[in-house]
Amino acid sequence: MKRIGILTSGGDAPGMNAAIRSATRTALYHGLSVVGIYRGYQGLIEGDMFEMSSRSVGDIIQRAGTMLRSARSPEFTTSEGQKKGVWHLEARGIEGLIVIGGDGTLKGAQALSNLGVPTVGIPATVDNDIGCTDYALGFDTATNTAVDAITKIRDTASSHGRNNIIEVMGRDTGHLALVSGLAGGAEYILIPEKPFDIHDICDGIKKGYARGKTHSIIVVAEGVGGYSAPDESPYDSVGFKIGQEVREHTGLETRVTVLGYIQRGGSPTVKDRLLGTMFGSKAVDALIQGETGKIVGTLGEEFLMFDIEEVVATRKPINEDLYRVASLLSGM
Repeated sequence: MKRIGILTSGGDAPGMNAAIRSATRTALYHGLSVVGIYRGYQGLIEGDMFEMSSRSVGDIIQRAGTMLRSARSPEFTTSEGQKKGVWHLEARGIEGLIVIGGDGTLKGAQALSNLGVPTVGIPATVDNDIGCTDYALGFDTATNTAVDAITKIRDTASSHGRNNIIEVMGRDTGHLALVSGLAGGAEYILIPEKPFDIHDICDGIKKGYARGKTHSIIVVAEGVGGYSAPDESPYDSVGFKIGQEVREHTGLETRVTVLGYIQRGGSPTVKDRLLGTMFGSKAVDALIQGETGKIVGTLGEEFLMFDIEEVVATRKPINEDLYRVASLLSGM
């Protein structure tokens, strides 16, 4: 293998740039040439590519987002779109591909692998819902961002004696809500994987106030059950709907904060920078060694390769022990 390509697709996640930087410089060290593909699979279909050098990835390890940019590509979900992508790879002499992104992105990598393109995936999503691996890029930074917001909102909540609903990302999974809520000391944490009764929560809030509590924090994943998905208006989001119910059932002053895309921004944490660096280097090693159709991941302190078919067929379950402790502490 003499020439590889790198692309990022789907939602951006802090640590993507660290992975791009590491993969590029590792490949160059081994004598490979590197092609950057702009705007993910859409750029691949359109042949939007450029030659990368060591300087192309200078001064990016500390930056969130992705210097290769990202885009959604409905066309790439079709067999015709995928074949266009393969054609552009062959036309540019690209013999191996590193794909960085979340669940949908890795399904695209699986499709390319099935079409004969040597492909290695790097998991990157603030939702941290990728199967097999303990961590995906961006999760640690996003949880730190959410915890910082929870801490600041608690300051004003305690001053005014209010309930506060804080909505975080997580349409299908509650990893981000669970970890940030537990670390932020939330009284209640609502996630898609677990049913809840809003009346029980409201009763718990009222009992807390009767014991002398002056405020409560409820962290809500955007995809919790029993509520429609958010539309274009933030005031129709899950957080605002739950906030309205809490206000009606408790009679207490309640405020709602939707963190939104702030969770994807900010300089990556040390953990995400190190993960990105190791993921990028390991992905290049795998391509050189012919270990393709895989994703790089972690189990404990080890960096391992997982079969991409297994990864895309599973969704990582929440940590039941964390949820047990969160439930035990709720409303206390």
